[in-house]
Amino acid sequence: MKLYGLKNCDTCRKAAKDLTGAQFVDVRNDGVPTDLMAAAYERFGDRLVNTRSTTWRGLSETDRKRPALDLLAQHPTLMKRPLIVDGDKMWLGWDKTVQAALA
Repeated sequence: MKLYGLKNCDTCRKAAKDLTGAQFVDVRNDGVPTDLMAAAYERFGDRLVNTRSTTWRGLSETDRKRPALDLLAQHPTLMKRPLIVDGDKMWLGWDKTVQAALA
């Protein structure tokens, strides 16, 4: 199991603490493989882009209209976090539903 997130994100730290066997991947330093990001976008659609993030607020209107996968490739911190991958299964975020599914 891999957990893609940011090391300074409180939600990612909580998820990593609860998912003791998961390998943590810092998207700022290591990025997300292109094929995995495409599969996650196919599964979650526009929910994959965190439009409440500081990075999003710093983008120009022109940049915000670019295709989501292009934006995520250039700005991996725009991804909603954490993205949890276990084989062909994926979960996005760390709400009660995701926690229950992984308990």
